[in-house]
Amino acid sequence: MAWFKRKEQGIQTPTSEKKDSPDGLWYKTNQGKIIHMQELRENAYVCPDDEFHVRIGSKEYFEIIFDNNTFTELDENMTSGNPLSFKDSKTYEDRIAASQKKTELKDACRTVVGKVNGLDLVVSCMDFSFIGGSMGSVVGEKIARGIDHALANKIPFMMISKSGGARMMEAGFSLMQMAKTSAKLALLDEAGLPYISLLTDPTTGGVTASYAMLGDINIAEPGALIGFAGPRVIRETIGKDLPKGFQSAEFLQEHGFVDMIVNRRELKRKLTTFLKMIQN
Repeated sequence: MAWFKRKEQGIQTPTSEKKDSPDGLWYKTNQGKIIHMQELRENAYVCPDDEFHVRIGSKEYFEIIFDNNTFTELDENMTSGNPLSFKDSKTYEDRIAASQKKTELKDACRTVVGKVNGLDLVVSCMDFSFIGGSMGSVVGEKIARGIDHALANKIPFMMISKSGGARMMEAGFSLMQMAKTSAKLALLDEAGLPYISLLTDPTTGGVTASYAMLGDINIAEPGALIGFAGPRVIRETIGKDLPKGFQSAEFLQEHGFVDMIVNRRELKRKLTTFLKMIQN
């Protein structure tokens, strides 16, 4: 049976004709298992073997939340300036340009309006891939304008936080966003419009100290890191050892800082239930 005999030795395909496997087809879980990205996407970016919630950005959250992935983006071309003429090894302008090229985002936050099972919702979502999801003046302004849109159209507002904290290149301008966004949320409260805060992994620094924790309902994803300062800084400040897992979503729920922990696959259904409940 000649088809079992190899007549020529070695690989005969020329290098120029070899085909590489496209990037981004597979994902390696924390347990070392390999899963196809299509399967992961269909599972709301939750690993089916261990329920680990993979870090995702605004693009993926909007896919999960909005009907038919249809929405309108607000202020999509807003970008950061360099009010302090900041420069370290690179200028701030260069860092912004490099991040925009790498992520195809304008900044670390996008604000959109769309429908969740037919119900209107304004959503501001942070992207950790853009300078660590740091909160600069553009992030604060986009959130503020998103709240303005919700107020003008009497639509509920949702914030999806994912951040390493304030953006050091903007110093005081970054810290001002904490007060600005908090004041805007107070207007939302006065108008009787609901504010839903979703805390994802990680939510830290000035974001946690402002809008992330001010929701009428605070929702967290399983296992999310949520805190203000890092464990080492806190330990050195108070001079005590800290409880294990004290900055996890589960610990915060147990101590009353988070109202509920929602699996990402259930997020759209939970949002729909909450929106229907408050509208009635």
